[in-house]
Amino acid sequence: MAIAPEPNPAIPHTTLVLAMSLDGKIADVQRGAARFSSPADLAHLEERVAAADGVLFGGGTLRAYGTTLSVRNPELLAQRRQRGQPEQPVQIVWSPSGNLAPDLRFFRQPVPRGLVTTTAGASGWGIDQFQHIWTIPEDKTQPWDWKWVLARFKQAEINALALLGGGGLAADLLRCHCVHEIFITVCPLILGGATAPTPVEGAGFLADLAPQLTLLSNRTVGDEVFLHYRVLPPA
Repeated sequence: MAIAPEPNPAIPHTTLVLAMSLDGKIADVQRGAARFSSPADLAHLEERVAAADGVLFGGGTLRAYGTTLSVRNPELLAQRRQRGQPEQPVQIVWSPSGNLAPDLRFFRQPVPRGLVTTTAGASGWGIDQFQHIWTIPEDKTQPWDWKWVLARFKQAEINALALLGGGGLAADLLRCHCVHEIFITVCPLILGGATAPTPVEGAGFLADLAPQLTLLSNRTVGDEVFLHYRVLPPA
């Protein structure tokens, strides 16, 4: 299905991709790695990653998993080559503190890596760990000026961005109208728990100001439901 023209050509076309339980949780109360989705959902996630020039996720997500999802499917790799893309998208971590364990397996994966952080957070990191480091001025971090950050990505030829969480980062980008599409997989389990993370966290949105969506497609594979939405421009 055709997607509406990019409303802001200064920033990448950004797609939020996530899987959640039936009650809207992306992990259990321990906030560890969520491994409850099916092989079909993992294949779907790899397709979304393969379509992107860059993948953005928070430091908490990286700490929970220790790795990122690289493109391994030969057909998807061939499609990237046909489109003139590098074999792997840039895997970008958002970590204001820069407090990431250097022994994470992420740093041994054969993927280009990027870091979005503060001046203090960038200290100690070099090209061996991150081939791209975007150091954000302090006046752009209170709160984070994501349109400014994403414009830096666009200047680095990241035209399509996949956003993989967590919930706080998703909330920030939705709040500044920087998310254009959402792919969400509803998985057949109930996690519960007041402190279990949800797809969009933070302060929340009042109903009159909440992002509005239009459904582009839906399909069922086994017991999972795959939903694809476009985020409508603000009124």
